[in-house]
Amino acid sequence: MRVRVPFGRREVMGIVIECRTHSEIALADLKPVSAWLDASPLPDDWLWLCRFTARYYQHALGDTLHQSLPVLLRQGRPLEARTRERWFLTASGRDCPPERLGRARRQAELLALLRLHPRGLTSNIITAQGFSRAQLDALVDRGLIECQQEAVIDGPSPGSGGWLAEPALSLNREQATVLAALHEGLDRYHPCLLQGVTGSGKTEVYLQLIEAVVARGRQALVLVPEIGLTPQTLARFRKRFRVPVVALHSGISDGERLDAWLAATSGRAPIVIGTRSAIFTPLARPGAIIVDEEHDGSYKQQDGLRYHARDLAVVRAHHHAIPVLLGSATPSLESLALAQAGRYRHLHLTRRASRHPPARLELVDLRGRARQGGLIAPTIDAIRKTLTAGHQVLVFINRRGFAPTLACHECGWLAECDRCDARLTLHRQPPQLACHHCERQRPLPDACPDCSSADLRPLGAGTERAEETLAALFPDVAVHRIDRDSTRRKDAFENTLAEVRRGAPCLLVGTQMLAKGHHLPHVTLVVVINADAGLYASDFRALEHSAQLLIQVAGRAGRAEHPGRVMVQTLHSDDPHLRLLAEHGYDALARQLLEERRAADLPPYRFLALARFESPREADVTTLADTAASALRDWLGPNSSPVQCLGPVPAPMERRQNRYHVQLMLSSTQRSKLHEASAWLAAWLESNREARRVRWSLDIDPQTLS
Repeated sequence: MRVRVPFGRREVMGIVIECRTHSEIALADLKPVSAWLDASPLPDDWLWLCRFTARYYQHALGDTLHQSLPVLLRQGRPLEARTRERWFLTASGRDCPPERLGRARRQAELLALLRLHPRGLTSNIITAQGFSRAQLDALVDRGLIECQQEAVIDGPSPGSGGWLAEPALSLNREQATVLAALHEGLDRYHPCLLQGVTGSGKTEVYLQLIEAVVARGRQALVLVPEIGLTPQTLARFRKRFRVPVVALHSGISDGERLDAWLAATSGRAPIVIGTRSAIFTPLARPGAIIVDEEHDGSYKQQDGLRYHARDLAVVRAHHHAIPVLLGSATPSLESLALAQAGRYRHLHLTRRASRHPPARLELVDLRGRARQGGLIAPTIDAIRKTLTAGHQVLVFINRRGFAPTLACHECGWLAECDRCDARLTLHRQPPQLACHHCERQRPLPDACPDCSSADLRPLGAGTERAEETLAALFPDVAVHRIDRDSTRRKDAFENTLAEVRRGAPCLLVGTQMLAKGHHLPHVTLVVVINADAGLYASDFRALEHSAQLLIQVAGRAGRAEHPGRVMVQTLHSDDPHLRLLAEHGYDALARQLLEERRAADLPPYRFLALARFESPREADVTTLADTAASALRDWLGPNSSPVQCLGPVPAPMERRQNRYHVQLMLSSTQRSKLHEASAWLAAWLESNREARRVRWSLDIDPQTLS
């Protein structure tokens, strides 16, 4: 239960998680609780999940509890659902003739309005029609209307029409087979990996599975990777179901989040949709958990409490003995390995609803060819033909800004950030140099700071440069740029997509924001400006993530009546991994990558933990990391230990935001032994006086080594 307790000169909110009959601290040194904030305990399933998360991810339980509560509950708001007024006609009001109200014309009009709505109207709807509180009070005094308080999010009331607001779509044979397999496990823990090509109808399978869950009087939790996918998912679910569907993500207000959290906790919301933090939402009657695009890196929290929502979804489903469905066109290698080992049931959807097969990747060699904004002549010609045919084109480049950096053509100077080991990105809107790691911004220089030459040129291409080039090449066609810079305004992203879905020929230029789950029925050509960025990165997961991104963005083409085409520009068209992906698809590449991981003793066949150290003083961070590594090796003992301690080494980007970063890796084939070593290291760091001058963190199952 939440309590208010004295803390120094102020009072703070705390959570009592256990009661004991004795204390090792003298009673005179204990302070009394100032006030109990709740009349009933916080949900059991929420507390269990927080305890597990804190233990597994080696994080403080107090901070885990704090982070997993809605903001208003952290601030002491009562654990009560907000209510609103709903107005109804009384028996006298239903029988009241208009002339009885005499000259009170507006009261008569309000009475007539309520007569049209037997289920009543809320106060905000009534005031939106121009009626006042005084008119409501006058009708109450006459005994013609009455008010009832109701929760802002009311419980389900299907009535005679059942749970569905519109009928479910007919399923093809593959979808029906998958749904039948899912129905077999509705009453037990049943982990399934649904691998379906883009456009194969995975969402319809989700909807019909949820229909079965809701019909049993239980709740479904659906996780999506990013806020950008939430509005369209929410709209589709609300259109299908005649029950409350609530959303939980960072784009809603604190009040809306609390309303949704409490509706899920009480069971008034049978369907909960949210991003990664929604995994901590308590459910009164859990029935199923669905993780869409389960491979997506957004499910991993990269700072503070470094949890993975997909993995917690599986753990939570096992705890509640309910099914969990992980869906993706490009499953993570971790999930594929578990499916191969028989831990997950592996289900497949190989056909698109449009009946067109997914477009193959066409590798276009960039070597020795002139470029315009990153595009070469054959690609430009394909774009022109597609637009002439009345279709739309998606140009994908995973770099925002105009160009990755600015360079001097005379001496080779490059614009670099003075706070990070990174180059400044050139932007034209507005004109500036910006670091995408520390957000530092600088005005454009008039001349090279090293040699004073005025011959400064942009190197490479970003979304702004591609947009400018395409606007010049195709002046009669609308060009829509979608990246983090162009979608900062509220609803800008949704409004742009709505305009694109009208179907007029246009060009879409965007980053990976466009690659995930969006249905763009009029796009028939996808152009990837440069596929090489992730091929040779230092992180061992880079190739997996690059392949997933390429397949996902390729899946935006040909989703309706016309077949799609995907052109991938590359300087390494003969790379064996890239050719395998293009010629045989993601499955073939994933199998090869799994064999390489097994041979190299890397995840998913080995478990990792990463200790990160950072400080503005390089000497402090290196000294602490060296001392920690030495102490850990002493504790582990001889080389026969099942845990390896690797490092410390500088992080891939050693200096970021004027802080130096060093890493220490723990590796083991036994998860339990890795956790023992991680727990010892965390305790050692917490008790070490030198560690107070350095910011450190432990990342269990890290998804990136940067």
